Amino acid sequence: MSASVFAAERLLFTPATPNAGAVPLIYAFPNTYSVGITSLGYQVLWANLASRRDIAVSRLFTDTGEPLPGAPELVGFSLSWELDYVNILTLLESLAIPLRGEQRSDAHPIVFGGGAVLSANPEPFADFFDVILLGDGENLVGEFIDAYQDIRGGDRKAKLRRLAQIPGVYVPGFYEVKYTGATGAVAAVAPTEADIPPVVTKQTYRGNVLCASPVVTENAAWPDIFMVEVVRSCPEMCRFCLASYLTLPFRTASLEGALMPAIARGLTVTKRLGLLGASVTQHPEFHILLDYLSQPQFDDVRLSIASVRTNTVTEQLAKILAARGTKSLTIAVESGSERLRKIINKKLANDEIIAAAINAKAGGLTGLKLYGMVGLPGEETADLDATVAMMKDIKKAAPGLRLTLGCSTFVPKAHTPFQWFGVDPGAEKKLKWMQKELGRIGVEFRPESYNWSVIQALISRGDRRLSRLLELVRHYGDSLGSYRRAFKELGSQLPPLDFYVHTNYPLSQTLPWSHLQGPLPDATLQKHLAEATSQF
Repeated sequence: MSASVFAAERLLFTPATPNAGAVPLIYAFPNTYSVGITSLGYQVLWANLASRRDIAVSRLFTDTGEPLPGAPELVGFSLSWELDYVNILTLLESLAIPLRGEQRSDAHPIVFGGGAVLSANPEPFADFFDVILLGDGENLVGEFIDAYQDIRGGDRKAKLRRLAQIPGVYVPGFYEVKYTGATGAVAAVAPTEADIPPVVTKQTYRGNVLCASPVVTENAAWPDIFMVEVVRSCPEMCRFCLASYLTLPFRTASLEGALMPAIARGLTVTKRLGLLGASVTQHPEFHILLDYLSQPQFDDVRLSIASVRTNTVTEQLAKILAARGTKSLTIAVESGSERLRKIINKKLANDEIIAAAINAKAGGLTGLKLYGMVGLPGEETADLDATVAMMKDIKKAAPGLRLTLGCSTFVPKAHTPFQWFGVDPGAEKKLKWMQKELGRIGVEFRPESYNWSVIQALISRGDRRLSRLLELVRHYGDSLGSYRRAFKELGSQLPPLDFYVHTNYPLSQTLPWSHLQGPLPDATLQKHLAEATSQF
């Protein structure tokens, strides 16, 4: 891809001119330009770096890049999708940087990373990074850069030791992991030096001005879209949900102080607007925002909204969205079983789901996409029957509305109450059964790959021993068969695949991320877990 893609960008900020002594920094996204530039997190942190005179930042993607410095001092990656780790290793090689932190010398840049994947559980990737930034980047990246400026001339180990003192900055090389045996669980994780913190706490940005696109381009995966973050986290706290638990507390952008000015600014360069957040319609002033966007001046704006809370789908919302070019809505229902929804803390009743469908159709929308899950802890056969029955009821209540049920397999995530559960080995059969039953009633069923869920669970629950596995799999391909082949090749050097993926861990077990503190302590997560299991 030609670097001319950068010339097509419309910037909503003014990059600084780096000063003579600016730190040369490469900020990479381990995927193509069109994918990377659609990541709001990547956009915002790049703009943050590009606004500093003491940084000379160059962007790098797998298919293109800006002119790169010959001797970068810092190389950063934003990791949003687990399997993109392959591209991190490829890009490091292209920059002539050793893959493992322990192999790097004073002559090499410090390699840092951040993003949702690394904030949740960085351990499978820890050996590839010198520094990992845990949590929200708004303040953390600036503190990291400021600290680096202070120790810029030191030797590598001295730099890393200083960076490790910053809250939220995790330097994995200063921590030793002990196991109960070569194929056993993690026994302990402890710092190797006295001045290294035993626990690193994820950082939380608490402002009421959230993210908005600093760049709009026709070359993004969502062409010409201006994205604005309406809320961060989710107040529902479904017990499996990383997007809620890892990003607590629930925060909302100021309507008049942030959202409206951002939207007005963005619509000077495009007519496509995306409202982002795990639960956009739960912004306390969402109805006012909706009224604002329903004004005639926005008649030519194409509006899209991320997943919405089911009981906020009104006919008015559907009408405004239909008038602004949206054809369907997406809502997460998880299951048609009210019993199972209580277990997972999904505060939702079937009549609310049916009402959402009726309102969507009445407002002029032509489709409704629902997201469900199989293999949730406590699930029984009757719960699957209930999901099929619910889809029948929706179809009957809103005839003509195109119904789609996307369905994934439950994958345990770090820092959630369900982190101790394994993947249900019967989930693949459940997905096939759902496909058959929903096909009979004319509902489109879109199952996510069960094999991908197994790989995701392996990485989401993995420890540092997996780095050897990941290096092997990189050359074999990203199929489940490739992972099995790598496990077989490594033999007794690490636990079997089933240990990572399907095992229910005892509450007493030291988890690979036990030294990394999320928003809630384990005692609180265990309390939430007990509330769930009491309803099994």
